[in-house]
Formats: sequence, structure tokens, C-alpha cells
Amino acid sequence: MLGYFGPAGTFTHQALRTVTDEEALAFASVREALDAVRSGVVDGAVVPIENSVEGGVSATLDELIAGSPLSIRREIVIPVEFGLYAREGTRIEDVRNVLTHGHAAAQCRNWLSVTLPEATVTEAGSTAGAAAEVASPDSRFDAAVCARVAGEMYGLTELAYQIEDNAGAVTRFVEVGPAGPVPPQTGADKTTIVAFMRQDHAGALLEILEQFAVRGVNLSRIESRPTKTALGSYFFSIDCEGHLHDRRVAETLQGLHRVCPQVYFLGSYPRANQRRPEIGIGFSDQEFDAAASWVNSLSRRR
Repeated sequence: MLGYFGPAGTFTHQALRTVTDEEALAFASVREALDAVRSGVVDGAVVPIENSVEGGVSATLDELIAGSPLSIRREIVIPVEFGLYAREGTRIEDVRNVLTHGHAAAQCRNWLSVTLPEATVTEAGSTAGAAAEVASPDSRFDAAVCARVAGEMYGLTELAYQIEDNAGAVTRFVEVGPAGPVPPQTGADKTTIVAFMRQDHAGALLEILEQFAVRGVNLSRIESRPTKTALGSYFFSIDCEGHLHDRRVAETLQGLHRVCPQVYFLGSYPRANQRRPEIGIGFSDQEFDAAASWVNSLSRRR
């Protein structure tokens, strides 16, 4: 059984349904969902990790390394479209109190300020939770910003749709399971790691980045997160193109292990868009193997 960051009706729930139609357990937070994986309550969990507008999801980036090892099995990318939903009979011009999740409020900020300039926006734990609250006849909130699936689930009337400020926005989710064998290469893979700086000094980040650059490994995401031990102490959450079994990626991880005090490998998995990376001259497995064979041959010379 899978778990997910709930409740039902959220975008995470929508992402989960692209993976399975079987019963799944909803959890109130990312931490609870990932702890359930670690304890064996569920076989895996779907959680958000990145939004094209707001960036990385801090709770997920931190919790992935907060306990026993976990591994990302797959990524799921879905479009993010919001609507304004209210109880039957409510007119859009009467809306004064709006309830929604903080990320939804941020992604609809311009629309809300222009269309509902006198409305107060309050943050909820989730967009689906906002819809559930607004559905209550005695709710003090007039409308919720949420996904269409949540509005329909709670019997609300759609006052407006596609109100997000950035058309084409997407959110990336990952299915996370216990650490285990790495799945085979597909040729269109992504690898996620976390690397800690040895110390805060000039060039500390460069030492990490050059491990990728000199081996022709392209990064698709890098974000700094505080270690929460001291001001100026950070770790870096990184997605790169390629698979652990690609020579260029494997040698990159070896390099990181040499220069970083701690490196977490969080999995190699198929890319959602199935796009294959462009591999520069000198960075294919065959070229790495040929170079290694040449070096080995030097010691056999007479």
C-alpha cells in the first residue's frame, strides 16, 4: 500500500492516482508520510518535491535525509491549475474571505489582488482542506482556492478557473520507498543526491559543482538548505541527468565522496518526460572505458 501527503483532493492525491487506483493512506504532513515508509506502515509514499513557480518543497528536501535511508523510485509531473470555489448561491463579487494553501495563494496572488482586491486570504494546511472548510454551511470563509477535483469533491460551485498567475505551471512529485536496489538504466534517467559542504569557505560550492562539470553531468536542480547547526552551514539538494550506472555519474559521486564530509544518494529513476540527456564528447561510457583501458595498459608496458 502507498501513502501520500493528503488529504484527498489535493494535487498530491492527483499525482498518486497516476501511479495507482488502489487504496492509499493519507498523512497530514510530509514528515508523517515519510516516517510511515521508514516504519513499514506503507510500502512507499508520494510527496511533492518541486514547483516550477515556488521552487523546492522545503519539508520534503529536509525530511528525505532526516532518518533511515530512503530512495526515490519515480517522479510524477502534473500541471497545476487552480479555481475559486464557493457554496452554492455565492457570487464572486460577494467573496470577502478566501481560504487556501500558502503555495496556492502565492501562485494566484495577482489574480486575487486584481479580481478580489477587498478579500482577505487566509492560509490553510492544504487546498483540499480549504475546500472542505468552505463547504461547511457555518464556515466564516466565502470561497476556497483549490483544484477542480477538490471543489467537485465537496460540492462547491466553480466561480472561476485557471486563476493561476503563471500559465503552464507544474508541480513535481516523487514516489519514495525504503532504500534498496537501484532500478536498471532507461537512458532517460535522473539522479538525486544531497551533498554537505566540508566548511564555509571561498570556493566551497565550486568544489561540489566542479565534480559534475568535469565529468559532463548536467544539473537539472540545485538548492541550498541550512543544516540547522550554525549560520552559514548548508547542504545542497541536487538533481542531475543520468543514472548511477552511467560511468560519468558514478565517477561524479566518487568525486563528491572525496570532497564532501557527507553525501546522500537518494536514487536513480526514470525521468517523467523521458527526455534523454545530451552527452558531450568524451563523456560516454565507452569513452570512459577506453580511457581506463589506456591507463591500465600503461602499467603493462615493457
